[in-house]
Amino acid sequence: NYRGIVAMNLGAAPHSTFNILASHSLLDPCSSGAGTVLSVPKDEPECSSNISSMVKEGHGSGNEDHKSFNQFDVVQDYSDHHYAKTSPGKTTKDWAKTIQNEWKLLQRDLPESIYVRVYEDRIDLIRAAIVGPAGTPYHDGLFFFDVCFPPEYPRCPPKVHFHSSGLRLNPNLYESGKVCLSLLNTWLGSGSEKWGKSNSTMLQVLVSIQGLVLNDKPYFNEPVIFSSKEKHSLGYNQTAFVLTCKLMLYLLHKPPKHFETLIVCHFHERERAILEACRAYASGMVVGSSVMDGRTYLRNKCFAGFKKSLDAQTELLAKELSANRLHALQLKREVDAADKTMSTS
Repeated sequence: NYRGIVAMNLGAAPHSTFNILASHSLLDPCSSGAGTVLSVPKDEPECSSNISSMVKEGHGSGNEDHKSFNQFDVVQDYSDHHYAKTSPGKTTKDWAKTIQNEWKLLQRDLPESIYVRVYEDRIDLIRAAIVGPAGTPYHDGLFFFDVCFPPEYPRCPPKVHFHSSGLRLNPNLYESGKVCLSLLNTWLGSGSEKWGKSNSTMLQVLVSIQGLVLNDKPYFNEPVIFSSKEKHSLGYNQTAFVLTCKLMLYLLHKPPKHFETLIVCHFHERERAILEACRAYASGMVVGSSVMDGRTYLRNKCFAGFKKSLDAQTELLAKELSANRLHALQLKREVDAADKTMSTS
């Protein structure tokens, strides 16, 4: 019983298991999770798309609904988790204590663009959502990863599966869901680049994926570079952005459990930024660049193919984001009603 194991390590009764999260905790009415959570104060995040960084008005700007979704939460249902049917095997109290410490670290130090859900009855499982960094072909996207701590943890690294939806949008992220990273011992590395049982953490893995994998020139992540020419990198970024748009559509159609609220709020907030970027890139601006840079592509056959693909995705995204806007407004009404009920009770 995972709940009992953690409770014993905390010296608390099972119902007090998650007091490690906060001494004065509250239940977030907008959270899709059912756990007791610490309300994490956040600064207003800047728009992750450089294209529309100066846009202050219109759909999706100025929305603060994302603040209602806690970065760290404890939830129940893990049925759609990639490792749900994987038996955790024989575990120990030390193993549970190590994971408990990982939870503490994640709750305390998560960057504002990474969100995590852990599972009350399966503490060996984690789900994380990473916002694509600004200045990359992944900006404004959401990227989901399912994590499993094996019984040998932390002597060996966690297992990580990427929700690819069958898309290969990065050399390190396979269609199969494999994540190729030296820190996970799934790629070559030496010294601190590889997993270390005494100094590597789950937080480090997530930050590495965001900063090292989802970077501005993913073409050069390829283990074998057939050409070092910048034009090939620019072309790869075009493909990566189109696939990121496709992934947005998949997430809007079928959001992973416990992240439904995040997906609605995130894409409502970023709606204008995303569509502005699509139009700018289709007009010739380099993917991931800012308006201030003014860099544009050479108009050739390759660009024509990119523009055709991007125009098709933009049309689909515009429709889905418009529908999502209605969901966001409905969600806001529900939250306002809940707040009103709580204030009058």
